[in-house]
Amino acid sequence: MRFAAITERLADTGGAKWAVHFRARELAGQGVDIIELTIGEPDQPPHPSLIETCHQAMLAGRTRYADGRGEPALLEALVERYAKRRADVDERHILCFPGTQTALFATLLGLAGDGDGVLVGDPFYATYQGVIAAGGAHPVRVPLRPENGFRLQADDLEAAITPACRVLLLNSPHNPTGAVLSPAEIAAIGAVCAAHDLWMVCDEVYEDLVFDGAFASPFDDPALAERVVALSSISKSLAAPGFRSGWAVGPADFCDRILPLSEVMLFGNQPFIADMTAWALRENLPTAAELRQTYKRRAALFSERLSAVPGLHPYPPKAGMFIITDVAATGLDGETFAWRLLDAGVAVMPGSSFGANADGLIRLSLTVPDSAVEEACERIAAFVARL
Repeated sequence: MRFAAITERLADTGGAKWAVHFRARELAGQGVDIIELTIGEPDQPPHPSLIETCHQAMLAGRTRYADGRGEPALLEALVERYAKRRADVDERHILCFPGTQTALFATLLGLAGDGDGVLVGDPFYATYQGVIAAGGAHPVRVPLRPENGFRLQADDLEAAITPACRVLLLNSPHNPTGAVLSPAEIAAIGAVCAAHDLWMVCDEVYEDLVFDGAFASPFDDPALAERVVALSSISKSLAAPGFRSGWAVGPADFCDRILPLSEVMLFGNQPFIADMTAWALRENLPTAAELRQTYKRRAALFSERLSAVPGLHPYPPKAGMFIITDVAATGLDGETFAWRLLDAGVAVMPGSSFGANADGLIRLSLTVPDSAVEEACERIAAFVARL
């Protein structure tokens, strides 16, 4: 039987990137002692009031079909949030989705098609390759260099642009490196995008998890308003990944064009989750602040302990829930290191899941208790010593 071309384009972009993670879960299910440092799933539960609000919304009958653009209360809450960053924002500038991943898929499908190029920093989040390829576009990789703290540089962006490029997919705070762009770097990147008439799609899911200092975004510059789409969700900042509640904020014309695509995919997210999200956005829950301090402490612990292991070079993150470590000096690439380390009872993500520029890296999640961080470091040190 025949299949559409999209199945070929996505054939190597799915779950295979998480093969180590899935094997670790399989081993753990068999009773093997595995410390799981693979995916970004907060170990802190959602605030109890979040669950109670969702429950009350369901009891109140908020289980019917939803508005395709977004439920009114959620749209209002998002306008309040983003109007603080740019005064022109209203409901015409917002689309709601079940999570950032869905928002990212719809956005790139609507902005980049057959033969178009999407500029993206390498390393990049594991699903980016697939969401770029889905509509027939191709990634144009811009190196993120260790000497620049893995922050995208305007000169590198300029050098990578081809006539086919239509979009820059920008991720700050960055996964997997934890890099955070400065306002000056964002201004320089924005100037390059304006000069080449590029869309700027900004994945800002970690915006509330910057350890020190303020978060900066191209979205906040009115001069870039016609070309910037900001994406985010409650998954990371409110420790609620399973609720799948995200959004896109961009030009009104962008939202009008993407809305039919969103509607044929989903026709809205769950009203009871929308109500819960609207409430949470207004309540200033302590979850994000608690997570920031927790992840900052664990990142420092990993950095201190792994720096003492010959052959390992951790790069302390500035935000988010991961720390990357260069393992090339051990004589192994990240893929081989990750699979062999799994036999020692620690599951990490190989850098190859995040692009060619990360082949010598591994990514470790900060979402396990401090005691598990300590034990993981002991196991990693012992593993390296045996090499």
